[in-house]
Amino acid sequence: MPGSPTVVLFHSSYGPRPAVHAAADRMRAAGHEVHVPDLYDGRTANSVEEGMDLKDEIGGDELLRRAVAAAAPLSDRGLVYAGFSLGGSLAQNLALADEKARGLLMLHGTSDLAEGASADGLPVQLHVADPDPFEPHDWLNAWYLRMRRAGAEVEIFRYPGAGHLYTDPDLPDHDPEAAEETWSVALSFLAEL
Repeated sequence: MPGSPTVVLFHSSYGPRPAVHAAADRMRAAGHEVHVPDLYDGRTANSVEEGMDLKDEIGGDELLRRAVAAAAPLSDRGLVYAGFSLGGSLAQNLALADEKARGLLMLHGTSDLAEGASADGLPVQLHVADPDPFEPHDWLNAWYLRMRRAGAEVEIFRYPGAGHLYTDPDLPDHDPEAAEETWSVALSFLAEL
C-alpha cells in the first residue's frame, strides 16, 4: 500500500497521559496520521493502582469494544495498531482480527493469542523492559513462539534495567536513553510499512 500508514495508538492503564500525545506527535512529525482514542472518557491515573482500578471499573470487554469502535471507521486504510502496555494488548487483539492491518507496534505490553490465531506476514515490533514484572521472560518466549506460529514477522527489543513504562517521562519508570532508542527503532519500523 502506498503512503505512510495511519496509526491508531492506544493508551496504557494510566489513560491518555501527556506521554501518549507526545508519542503521537513524534509519529505525526515523521509523516503519519495518528489517532489516539480515549478509552477512559477523559480520566487519567496517577499510579499503577489507580490505573488498574480504572481498567477494572470499565472492564476488559468494554475497553476492547471501545477500541474496536475507535478503529473500525479507519480500518479500510490498512492501519498500524500501536499501544502502551494495556494499549499494546488491545492493539494486538485488533491487529490479529484485521486482515488489512499493516503492522503492530507494541510498547511495554502483549496479550495472549487465541488458539488458531492468524497473523500471516504481519510485521510486529515489541519494545519491553528487561526484566519486566508484567512481561516475564517465560511469557515473552512463549508469546514470541505463538506469534511466529501464527505467521507474524516478530522483532522483540529488550531494554535492560528500564522500568515497565520507561517511555513516559512523567513516571518513575522513565529511562531517557531506552526511550530514545525505542523511538528511533519504532519510527524506522513505521517508515518501512
